[in-house]
Amino acid sequence: MPIDSAPVVGSSPPETSTGGRHLGLALIVIASAQLMLILDGTITNIALPSIQTDLGVSDANLAWIVNAYALAFGGLLLLGGRAGDLFGRRRMFQAGIAFFTLASLLGGLAPNEELLIGARVLQGIGAALAAPSALALITTTFPEGKPRNTAMGVYAAMAGIGSTVGLLLGGVLTEALDWRCVFFVNIPIGIAILAGTRLLVEAERHPGRLDIPGAITGTGGLLALVYAITRGGEHGWGNGITLASFAASAVLLAVFLFVQSRSDDPMMPLSLFRDRNRSGSYVTMLFIGAGMIAMFYFLTLYMQLVLGYDAVSTGLAYLPFSIGMGVAAALSSKLIARFAPRTIAGPGLVVAAAGMFWFATLEPHSSYAGHLMPAMCVTALGLGMCFVPMTLGAVSGVKHQETGIAAALLNTAQQVGTALGLAVLATISTSAANNKLSDAAQSLYRGQGARDTALIEKASSALTHGYTMAFAAAGVMFIAALLVTAMAVNARRQQNTEAPSVVHMG
Repeated sequence: MPIDSAPVVGSSPPETSTGGRHLGLALIVIASAQLMLILDGTITNIALPSIQTDLGVSDANLAWIVNAYALAFGGLLLLGGRAGDLFGRRRMFQAGIAFFTLASLLGGLAPNEELLIGARVLQGIGAALAAPSALALITTTFPEGKPRNTAMGVYAAMAGIGSTVGLLLGGVLTEALDWRCVFFVNIPIGIAILAGTRLLVEAERHPGRLDIPGAITGTGGLLALVYAITRGGEHGWGNGITLASFAASAVLLAVFLFVQSRSDDPMMPLSLFRDRNRSGSYVTMLFIGAGMIAMFYFLTLYMQLVLGYDAVSTGLAYLPFSIGMGVAAALSSKLIARFAPRTIAGPGLVVAAAGMFWFATLEPHSSYAGHLMPAMCVTALGLGMCFVPMTLGAVSGVKHQETGIAAALLNTAQQVGTALGLAVLATISTSAANNKLSDAAQSLYRGQGARDTALIEKASSALTHGYTMAFAAAGVMFIAALLVTAMAVNARRQQNTEAPSVVHMG
C-alpha cells in the first residue's frame, strides 16, 4: 500500500473543514510548526563554535551535532508519514511536536556532547513524526480553492525562509544569551503549537501496519555507514571498529532492501525506483544534499574561527545566499512550463559547482565583499534552479495516490545525502587540516588563549586548507549530480503541473 505522507493539493478532505474564523489560527499553527522544524536544521550551525568550546567537542564529533538530526529525520520520515496514515495525522503531529519540544529541553540542558547528540537524535525523531502530518493536515483543515492554495503558499514560504530565520536567530541567541537558547527557544513555540492543534481537522485513517523492521534496518544501516566514515577519517580505514561498522552497514542495508521487497506495507516501495526519472531525481537530490551542507557547516566555521565573525554577523552574512535561493527558485518555477527539468537543473548544477570551486580558493584573510558574498550568490543561484525541476522529475508519471510518497522520498534523499555528505566532507576537512597542523582547531583555541599570533596564523591556515578541500569535494558532488541528471532525468517540460511541496532542510 502506498504511503500517502504528503498529499497533493486538491485532494478532498475526508471531514468537514473548520469554520472560516478559525482558519487563520489553524494556518499559524501549521506554519509555525513548519518554521520550527526547518530552522532547526540551521539554527544549531551558528552555535557550533560556542558548543565546541563549552563542551570540549572534538572536530570529528562536532559533525554529529548536525548529522544526528539529519539522520533521524531523513531515516524515519517515511515511517512518520505512514504512522500518520494509520494512527491519525493530527495525533502524530501532536506526538511529533511534543517529542521535539521535550528533546529541545534535553538539548538545552545537555552537560556533555554525548547527551547533546542524543537530544539531536530525539529532535529528528520528533520532526519525522510531525513534518509529513503537517502538510497532510492542510488538506483536511482547509477547503479546496483559495483557502487551501493560500495555506499551501504560506507552508512553502516557511520552507524557504526557515533556513534564513534559523541562521539569524541562532546568531542573535548565541551572541546575546547562550548557545543553549537555540534549543530552549523551541519550548514556548512547541507548547503554543500543541495548544493550537485543537483547531486542526483529523483525517481518516487507513488500514495497514508500520514497517518497523524496515525502519530499524534502514536507519541502522545509514547510522553505521556514517559512523564508519567518520571513524575511518579519525582512526584509520584499517581500524577494526571502522571495518566492523562498514560490514554492519552493508548487512543492515541489504536486509532493509530485502524487507522492502517482501513487505506488503513497505516503508520505501521499491517500485518507485523503476522509472529512470524518479531514480535519477532521488540520486541527484542525494548529491545536492551532500554538497549543500558544505555551505552551512564549513563556511560557518570559517567565518567564526578564521575570520573572527561573531554569531550575529555570521547569520547576517548568509542573507545573500537566502535571497539568491529564493530568486532562483521563483525563476525555475516559471521556466519549468517551457523547458524540460534537466534543461533547468543541469545549468543550475554547473553554476552551483562553480560557486563551490570559488569557495575552494578561500585564504585565511579573504574578504566578504570580494570573495565570500559573490561565491555565495553564485552557489545560491545554481542550487535554487534545481529544487523545482527535481521535485517534478520525482513525481513525473507517478500514480495520483503515490505522489505523496514519491515527494517524501525526495526529501528523504536530501536528508540522507546531508548526513552522508557531512561525514565524508568532515573527514576530508579534518584530515587535510591536521596534515598541516596536528589538532588544528584546538591549536587555534590555544593560540587565542595565549595570544600567540604565530600559532593563530598557522592554525588558521591549516583550518582554511581543510575547509577549502571540503568545498572542492562538494563541487565534485555537484558535478556528479549533473552527470546523473544528464543521463537519467529525461522528463519533458511540465505544463499545468503543480509539484507537491517538499521540505528542504538547508
